[in-house]
Amino acid sequence: MFLCIVFFPIFIGPSLARDQHFITIGTAGVTGVYFPTGGATCKIVNLSRAKHGIRCSVEMTVGSISNIRLIRSGDLDFGYVQSDWQHHAYFGTSVFASVEPFEDLRSVFSLHSEVATIVVREGAGFLEFDDLKSAKINIGSQGSGSAASWNALIGSLGWVREDQLNVSNLKTSELAEALCSGTIDAYFELIGHPANLIEETQEQCDIKLLGIRNDAVDTMVREMPYYSKALIPAELYGFSGPVESLGVIATFITSARMPDDIVYTVVKAVFDYFESFKRLHPALGLLRVEEMVSQDMPAPLHPGALKFYRDQGLLPAAD
Repeated sequence: MFLCIVFFPIFIGPSLARDQHFITIGTAGVTGVYFPTGGATCKIVNLSRAKHGIRCSVEMTVGSISNIRLIRSGDLDFGYVQSDWQHHAYFGTSVFASVEPFEDLRSVFSLHSEVATIVVREGAGFLEFDDLKSAKINIGSQGSGSAASWNALIGSLGWVREDQLNVSNLKTSELAEALCSGTIDAYFELIGHPANLIEETQEQCDIKLLGIRNDAVDTMVREMPYYSKALIPAELYGFSGPVESLGVIATFITSARMPDDIVYTVVKAVFDYFESFKRLHPALGLLRVEEMVSQDMPAPLHPGALKFYRDQGLLPAAD
């Protein structure tokens, strides 16, 4: 079941109605970055709808893994996903090992860094990540990229099944209250920063963020190239120091069946209004065009996106 939000900033007259195309973008929960980023994308695409006839809508989903599966089935046209799960889907590994590789998966552009974030109540006695063994931890909604990334992380840390007997899969909208009321001891999310979820939790109780052991981060970065070292700056949330962690890149994807002209138009809309796009969410503020067209996209670029980047001189022309 999805929550569908459609933006209608411009009236389309009868002459254009015959040529309309409807596209859907899969995001995640409302307290993360994917949902407002999807809204920002649709808002910008819809601004010039009178010219190109494409109407964009946002669908709230469970997250990365769900978006990939829904794009593959044809129930979504585009989606925001973590770069690690884009990799696994394209090559048919990890949670996608039971199905054929998604060879029709196509990259469009990449976005902000997403950081493994572990939140606990201040004063609850958790000083480092390994203190969470046997604690009540929410690891993300079932089918989300965060939940699957948690399992990869604890494997690198050497945890065994008995170390995580109290995991839960609450919705992101439930996490702040659950943590501050003591229903859970900690929650884990792979999210962009600054994040509304963290700020919402701070409004209800005092919290701290736990870092991840350097040896575990080094192992994951060495063995899994879609991971990188990451840092949560202290000033974002008023903490005393930065938090060292692990990160991936948020990516925008589609499938090979999406027509080239539609993908070209969507990409053009985002880059034509690039400064406005960056202002629509703080996590987008540091985006650089050069990185968006080349960074952490395991699947091939969609031909429509590739054509736009070549037309703009962002990528070299074909030989």
